[in-house]
Amino acid sequence: MTLTATSADQSTKPPRIGLLDTVRGAALIAMATYHFSWDMEFMGYLTPGTAETGWLKLYARAIASTFLFIVGLSLVLASSPNIRWRSFWKRLAMIVAAATLISVATLYFTPGEWIFFGILHAIAVLSLVGVLVLRLPLAVTIALTIGVAVAWCVDTWISPGILRSPLFNPRYLAWTGFAEMPERSNDFVPVFPWALPFLAGLTTALIALRNGVLAKLATFGAGSTLIAKAGRHSLAFYLIHQPVLISIAYGLSIVVPPAKPDPVESYLKQCNVACMQQEGEALCRSFCQCTLDKLQTQNLFTPFQAGTIKADDDRILTLASECSSSQ
Repeated sequence: MTLTATSADQSTKPPRIGLLDTVRGAALIAMATYHFSWDMEFMGYLTPGTAETGWLKLYARAIASTFLFIVGLSLVLASSPNIRWRSFWKRLAMIVAAATLISVATLYFTPGEWIFFGILHAIAVLSLVGVLVLRLPLAVTIALTIGVAVAWCVDTWISPGILRSPLFNPRYLAWTGFAEMPERSNDFVPVFPWALPFLAGLTTALIALRNGVLAKLATFGAGSTLIAKAGRHSLAFYLIHQPVLISIAYGLSIVVPPAKPDPVESYLKQCNVACMQQEGEALCRSFCQCTLDKLQTQNLFTPFQAGTIKADDDRILTLASECSSSQ
């Protein structure tokens, strides 16, 4: 299959772009630094919810966006002038296998927040979407990318949550990105809105390929630095780095044990993080304080924190409903 969006005289495979490998490698290092902050939180050195709020939350989203942008761009490079199906399916199989491994491992170690659709799951699905998009005329691809961008803006800023529905909350539908309150996960990268940076990368690459920009970028060299070399082996880096980092954090916790966190502060932090996925900060602060007061008044706070009482316990559901009604 010849790419519809490339020029007719584009008959050779584009050269490897060392600059792209370097950017990918830098994104991998940034990802590792973020994951180490999560590991430090997991071991108790940081307040619960730290890695999911503030600048670290923005940092994580910027890293994920960069990766998906590069995935879209790389798909075009790997598919020019024609899709090499054998290589495509081999790469896709490796990504699916790695995503499955991560799901199984996290289900065992963190069953309450296991990764059912993380960054690798998203890359696998979006790669299949990308192959279909490559058949479209460039104008249609650009319109599709703009359409997804507009939908994201509407759902996020103009009419928040308008595209969400509780029907999509179960895991088998939440991956689409239209869940109102998806089940907890340590890494959740649904197709919407994360198809946006992927499509942006794909569209950018198609335009750059047509105008000869990618060939000019290749003149910067093949990329011989360690960062560029890491970028060429991104999947291996992704699979290896987290076990190494969590081992370092665990070893540190043995040598220098973290201070025990204030249970009240931890509860309010975690409650606010979960609540603000749906509501505003002021409303969540009031709701979480209300549930804390009721838990303490009814002597349920300690057993709830210890896990003796679960979130689906009738008493917990009742006080949560009472606090919601009072807002």
